[in-house]
Amino acid sequence: MIKLLTILCLALAGTGSSVLAQSATAPVSHSAPALRQFVRVALAPDGGHLAWIGPNSDRSTGTSVQLAANGGRAAPVAISLSGVKPNSMSDLAWSADGRQLAILATAADGTPALYVTSNAGGSARRIAMIRGSIHAPQFSPDGRSIAVLYSSPSEQANGPTQATPRDTGVMDTHIDRQHLAIVDVATGQLRSISSPDLYVYEFDWSPDGKEFVVSAANGSGNNNWWVARLDRIDAKTGTLREIAKPAVQIAQPTWSPDGKQIAFIGGLMSDQGSTGGDLYTVAATGGATRDITPNATVSVAAFRWRSPTSLLATTWSHGGSQIATVDTRTGALTSLWSADETISRGRGSLPVISATSDGSVAALVRESLSTPPEIWAGPIGHWTQITHANTGVQPAWGKAASVHWRSDRFNVQGYLIYPRDFDATKHYPMVVYVHGGPASANASTFMAASSQQAALSRAGYFVFMPNPRGSYGQGEAFTRANVKDFGYGDLRDILAGVDTVLRRYPVDGKRLGITGWSYGGFMTMWAVTQTQRFRAAVAGAGLSNWLSYTGENGISAWMVPFFGATVYEDPAVYARSSPMNFISHARTPTLVVVGERDAECPSPQSFEFWRGLQHEGVKTQLVVYPDEGHHFSNPEHQRDVLNRSVAWFDEYLK
Repeated sequence: MIKLLTILCLALAGTGSSVLAQSATAPVSHSAPALRQFVRVALAPDGGHLAWIGPNSDRSTGTSVQLAANGGRAAPVAISLSGVKPNSMSDLAWSADGRQLAILATAADGTPALYVTSNAGGSARRIAMIRGSIHAPQFSPDGRSIAVLYSSPSEQANGPTQATPRDTGVMDTHIDRQHLAIVDVATGQLRSISSPDLYVYEFDWSPDGKEFVVSAANGSGNNNWWVARLDRIDAKTGTLREIAKPAVQIAQPTWSPDGKQIAFIGGLMSDQGSTGGDLYTVAATGGATRDITPNATVSVAAFRWRSPTSLLATTWSHGGSQIATVDTRTGALTSLWSADETISRGRGSLPVISATSDGSVAALVRESLSTPPEIWAGPIGHWTQITHANTGVQPAWGKAASVHWRSDRFNVQGYLIYPRDFDATKHYPMVVYVHGGPASANASTFMAASSQQAALSRAGYFVFMPNPRGSYGQGEAFTRANVKDFGYGDLRDILAGVDTVLRRYPVDGKRLGITGWSYGGFMTMWAVTQTQRFRAAVAGAGLSNWLSYTGENGISAWMVPFFGATVYEDPAVYARSSPMNFISHARTPTLVVVGERDAECPSPQSFEFWRGLQHEGVKTQLVVYPDEGHHFSNPEHQRDVLNRSVAWFDEYLK
């Protein structure tokens, strides 16, 4: 429900590393190898070289930039970067000719720094130190410049999942900005080219290097991504010209190789960075946008042009991932590869790969609920494993199964994790884990051993992770099926999934729990006011009252696409989905946890729900963690949430 909430929502949904850094409950053996993560993978446009930020090749602690020739098959060499903070490398970008590699890192004094090295490896040259923040480096077609997204120190926004500054003084006096800027490779000089009042979210160079296409909006960046438009910006003068103002959220505007079209992903998206939808095109000169995949049964997460009439797309697909080609003339989507696993360029579970210019060869991180992440590269679907950083790492949870069931008119999917020490002669309690978003998905991702799902599995629970309507993976109609219907159809999908699990697996239907964070926290609060089937609940950073929430959170614009109007214009549609309006029906013992300075699901929402449960005589406990935001950063607090959650379920389900 917030900009860049992917990291948190997917983590808490069981599709990535959890915010719960480690567990004191049912600890993993210290003799087991630790999971090692990859930060970024980048294949040169010609496929000749592969670079990645990831575990040191000598298996020492920390990360480094590795570069390998022959598409990654040659022995990798470490790129030397002087004067950087350890493990601070965050992004990579190749030049169009594959001869230069840009590396984004943080200097020892905390200043963002941009480095460039050749494809021969060796030492990287620091070309610029830029105070403020920069990200998303992209070489110009001629390789002489690198465009970045830039905020000065005074314009930086508080991280969306971080603890918000306390609300004191005059409100709305700080407006966060993010500009499109160009760094000269030879001199390191940075030049901002977008207008001062414009927040630029994403961009792409035109093929001739003279212009950019951007997604942008005026006003606060955190609160206006949902109304971003497509613009062209002249690379020399900064002159802006609007291309289109789509009626959907937009992501990844990208110029066609012949410069005649712009393609982008459009759809109902709750969080910037958690992308899913249909593919659209529009003439580069402007005009009507065209949905070229209106009947897709998958959700496009990323793409690149293969030719002026063909795209290579990666998609969310029924809990797994898919790679497909898309014909821009007919919209025909042809699957090249699909599996119940997660593919990425590192960090997070958004299905995206790094591919050559013609889309024939790709590099990616592959992982699943049973297999830890490693880098693979080669022709699509015929990859060769490049790294072996996680050899010997085993899941800290039981085996997993993909479950499919019918609910209303939908075929719904989710994952079921067994108890780690499963005994087929026994019946077990089960906890339903609802993902955040709501536009996201539970995916087949190798979780951290300290994730809540892993801890519950080790403690003897089945963990059910459904992807109800509103999720990615089954096309835009499925994602939009919860519009003006929060808590109704999606809860029916979840309960129908529970019924399916009870019929097929040794789960005790009288010992069911439910939990979730963010949208999952809302669904937990909602579920205990709608049904008595759950014997225990843990609501993390939830939302209990849409009317008061509108006035308390920092990103109220996100709700309009989901409810059709503001709460002031149509209070009834919000009221019908507010748990507080049904609190008298609640009977389930509920633990409520939240960060003191959460700006996205503010703590008063949890207070309201807790007070309501108390009034109804329901067993409940509220824990507010000091100085935490939507994403907890204090390891002690992370451990405490995890241990309290497992103990709460143990008390009522065992």
